[in-house]
Amino acid sequence: MQQPSIANKPSTAIMLKLVAVFLFMVMAAMIKAATDEVPAGEAVFFRSLFALPIILAWIWQKGEIREALIPNNFLGHVWRGLFGTSAMALTFGGLALLPLPEVTAIGYATPIFTVILAAIMLGERIRLIRIGAVGLGLFGVMIVLWPRLSLDADMLGAAGTIGALMVLGASILRAVVQIHIRTLVKTEHTAAIVFYFSLTATVLSLFSLPFGWIIPSTTDIALLIGAGLIGGLAQILVTTSYRFGAASMLAPFDYASLIFAALIGYVIFDELPTLTMVEGAALVVLGGVLIIWRERQLGLERRRARSVTDPKG
Repeated sequence: MQQPSIANKPSTAIMLKLVAVFLFMVMAAMIKAATDEVPAGEAVFFRSLFALPIILAWIWQKGEIREALIPNNFLGHVWRGLFGTSAMALTFGGLALLPLPEVTAIGYATPIFTVILAAIMLGERIRLIRIGAVGLGLFGVMIVLWPRLSLDADMLGAAGTIGALMVLGASILRAVVQIHIRTLVKTEHTAAIVFYFSLTATVLSLFSLPFGWIIPSTTDIALLIGAGLIGGLAQILVTTSYRFGAASMLAPFDYASLIFAALIGYVIFDELPTLTMVEGAALVVLGGVLIIWRERQLGLERRRARSVTDPKG
């Protein structure tokens, strides 16, 4: 299976990643505005369906239609779609109930859960640095969640608690997706993974139809279609960014989303992050950065080992 080559252009890679992160936040804001009225499952349908033309055009332009449309492991794509669609639905449900910066901060727990699941499901060894990073990140998540889980009557109530648990569940499912993709990329082309996720998410979201879909207003339709198109474009940009720079270099720029979320939340929804949320998010980010740094170190060690044990020429 031939994957696209990687060119070392770090400035291009960073620019593409930051634009993608910003567009994902714009998409989330549009979904948040629409889900005041539109059910989460219906929002998933629009988000996935209208991303498909953008993704197909990108695949066609790259000359990878055959690789995208003919999978080697169709069932693997179905499972990836099931996990990913469930995570998307839970996130959209959480967006309807929580401020945008809070949803973003809780979502940072995904790398933490990925490390835990990699140890459980893949048997990966977790050494002291990553154990410490996981502990730090989980402590930060609890700080962010604590006001929602507290029984204090002055807190924001049951809706906020449900929303927080939904976003936390989405973070765990996205970690499952990350573990699954580590297996999927061994047989599947990137174009197939991107295309079949949008396709399966579109189909799977239809199963939520009996649970209260509505006829959206003109404004909500525009928001949902726009979210699909922008989400598709952002997905392409983030995928393309990894052709110009290493994943370990680009991963920390995901945390720029909290800045974008805070700005968009304040300007559009009159939301301000609380001090507790900022403190918890800072610990989650620190734990995530430590994990990223450790993964980079392990990658360098593996490459050095291969250069010794697998000489060329």
